[in-house]
Amino acid sequence: MKLGPSLHRIGSDLVAVYLVETPDGITVIDAGLAGQWSELTAELAAMGRSLSDIRGVVLTHGDSDHIGFAERLRHDHGVPVHVHAADAARARGEVSTKPGWGSMKLGATVRFLWYALTHKGLRTTPLTEVVPVNDGDVLALPGAPRVIGLPGHSPGSIAIHVPAADAVFVGDALTTRHVLTGALGPQPAPFTDDPAEALASLRRLDGLRATWVLPGHGRPWNRGVDEAVREVEQAAARAR
Repeated sequence: MKLGPSLHRIGSDLVAVYLVETPDGITVIDAGLAGQWSELTAELAAMGRSLSDIRGVVLTHGDSDHIGFAERLRHDHGVPVHVHAADAARARGEVSTKPGWGSMKLGATVRFLWYALTHKGLRTTPLTEVVPVNDGDVLALPGAPRVIGLPGHSPGSIAIHVPAADAVFVGDALTTRHVLTGALGPQPAPFTDDPAEALASLRRLDGLRATWVLPGHGRPWNRGVDEAVREVEQAAARAR
């Protein structure tokens, strides 16, 4: 799905992956589920591109539903995979995480779990090697993605600001579709290690100029960063 001149999405509102395209090649933001590989290759073909055009993957964090086909790209195609240093062990499968599930509705939860199951969510291959990044880094990848540390969902959660795409990719720092309840609109994401820290970290996005706010789960948001953060804070206040 083409969102803008330099911006594409694959997957769905349940699990999304993004592609930033420039004349220099493609940067993949998150790697979703292993079973989304066929969607990746189909989108590349529709763009007139191929796997050889991918210059790097940047992970917003190291959870299993964000690293799905990353190791396949790294191992089979030599694509470097970047992740915050604090989540490197998580992406390599060396850290076991068991966050609470919180509020759930049966239909929404079953739909998410079924989507994950049918897209090989139980067959995720951890990364063998990663390129660690840190807050403030500007990566030598298409679009010159800039790393913004947003700890809370995980210790190494980041946002990735790409001015060339007029977008900031936020992973699970927020969601616009709660995968366990089905609630729509900007709100705190489930499976978060430290919800209070995650909410406070969003203030690091204050004043950021980007039309698109793109979460790992939920509909693309195109009403700007400040409005997205405001709605997340309101949703968090209502939930208290």
